[in-house]
Amino acid sequence: MSTATTTASTLSGARAAERRLPLWHLLLTGAASLVLAALVLATFGNLSIVGVILLGYVLHLVVTYVYSRVREGRRWAADRVVMLLVIGAFAIALFPLLSLLWKVIVEGGSRVVKAAPHPFAFWTSDMSGVIGGADAGGVLHAAIGTLLITFWASVISIPIGLFTAIFLVEYSSTGWKRTLAMGVTFLVDIMTGIPSIVAGLFGLALFLAFMPDQSVRMGIMGSVALSLLMIPTVVRSSEEMLRLVPLDLREAAYALGVPKWLTVVRVVLRTAIAGLTTGITLAIARVIGETAPLLLTVGMVTGVNWSMFDGRMATLPTFINQQYRAGKANCMSDTVTNVVNGDVYSCSITTNIDRAWAAALTLIVIVMVLNIIARLISHYFSPKLSR
Repeated sequence: MSTATTTASTLSGARAAERRLPLWHLLLTGAASLVLAALVLATFGNLSIVGVILLGYVLHLVVTYVYSRVREGRRWAADRVVMLLVIGAFAIALFPLLSLLWKVIVEGGSRVVKAAPHPFAFWTSDMSGVIGGADAGGVLHAAIGTLLITFWASVISIPIGLFTAIFLVEYSSTGWKRTLAMGVTFLVDIMTGIPSIVAGLFGLALFLAFMPDQSVRMGIMGSVALSLLMIPTVVRSSEEMLRLVPLDLREAAYALGVPKWLTVVRVVLRTAIAGLTTGITLAIARVIGETAPLLLTVGMVTGVNWSMFDGRMATLPTFINQQYRAGKANCMSDTVTNVVNGDVYSCSITTNIDRAWAAALTLIVIVMVLNIIARLISHYFSPKLSR
């Protein structure tokens, strides 16, 4: 009896498997829906690529459900429709990102590659002596300023945020520590919603309170302002990653007589290193493009400034803001002379806008490189599942 039952269930399972349609059927219904959408729009005289995609997607849902309902049954037809809805939501979320990236590459890529006097000179030169509509200049000074200010903001924020997260997760379970943790969590939540301009005002007021010269601007002022925006992100992301570490790992270390602080360093942090690096990278990406705090605290210069404690410093966000606000240049002649080194450049009325787009592309490249570095760190330093 059991053998017959097993055989019957096997045969029914085989029939159910046979009823499942391969993936190319889904592609076929998609192509048919696009053709049908094009015919419908052409009939009403509203044929366009966007219209075909949108109407084709709606028709694809209907066609797929009907076709799958006939060939596979109601349950699999519903599964197909839900899968298409998920794919559609993913495409909608991905479209703004891809369109933004494509726009920046198209508008700024040519400036970076074809910069005068040699390719990629935009990344190796600054704006010293570049005036008017001179088709020259670069973002070396702004890129160096962005990296220095972001680095020092990270130096300030990462230890504070990481130690705060460790306290909230590992040391605030009972007593007054729990009460303190509730207050810290409340303050961190408030700091998460602080506008960037307020952080810039705080960084500016903090330094001007101890300096006689009220017009002074320094790179370290920008780092302090950005650290106020980084710390909440580091705390919240690190806290969540530390809570994901299984309690069994901690108890195993305690059973072996390992002190609590060493368990946190060698077990908890090592296990959560992938998530911690991702959260820190997100915090850096959160502040590296901030403009308002840096306009207040570091100002703008045309040359490279390596000192964080002396003089104004250019950054990519402020450079983009400056160039875009300058708008189209006035070309009184076909050439413009560099007032510093005497080089002669051609005049272009769109050079300011081109520099802004190229600087935006540079900022995206820096963020991408930082993400790749974070991925490599998490890959090589996170514990492996097998040896």
